[in-house]
Amino acid sequence: MPNCQPKWILPLAFGSIFPLFLLCFTTIASFNGVPLLFLYRSSYHFVENQLKPIPVSTHITISTPPSPPRFAYLISGSAGNGKMLRRMLLAIYHPLNQYTVHLDRKASPAERQTIEQFVTDYKVFKEVGNVRMITKANLVTYRGCTMVANTLHAAAIMLREGGNWDWFINLSASDYPLVTQDDLLHIFSYVPRDLNFIDHTSKMGWKAGQRAKPVIIDPALYNSKKAEVFWITQRRSIPTAFKLFT
Repeated sequence: MPNCQPKWILPLAFGSIFPLFLLCFTTIASFNGVPLLFLYRSSYHFVENQLKPIPVSTHITISTPPSPPRFAYLISGSAGNGKMLRRMLLAIYHPLNQYTVHLDRKASPAERQTIEQFVTDYKVFKEVGNVRMITKANLVTYRGCTMVANTLHAAAIMLREGGNWDWFINLSASDYPLVTQDDLLHIFSYVPRDLNFIDHTSKMGWKAGQRAKPVIIDPALYNSKKAEVFWITQRRSIPTAFKLFT
């Protein structure tokens, strides 16, 4: 039986199937639009191979921190402040600092002797030798000139016996620190040592009439018992022998 199919049928069928097969292969073998051939070739290029180590310098510069400062503390108390004074001293104690303790004359001899014995016998204080007590107590009036005199007296003692220190801090037995001495010394290591925290001026303004001319009496100057300061009716002119600052 003679073959009735035309000779062009086979080439036409092959030519139609091959492009279709190629299209299907490309679609199946691709990932995110990247052909399988390129994925296979790029699989050898890891990210780690493209990383280069950063050269480390053999010369490392370490800045030396500044030396810590030294504080000179005056802790003052009156009658009944013995326990608070001792608590305050222990809370702010540091071997680098200097301390002077004063319990004024209003306190009883027994209370003053207890504090003096604590300062003398406490092991760390004895070994370091940076805590002292003013044994000849002064009578101090709050807001009076005797309070200023007592502060200057303590500063003079620490200048004479306390060696080198950078700042003087006046505290009462009722005070209590908010930071440790290590933190305070670290912060003040970066503060210029000649910085003064007392702001003063000779421009008196309204204080010339209300602070300089009134006469204020401090009873502790002539009395053995503690009393409040008082004003008298007489007024004085502003002194000319020296200049007033506030």
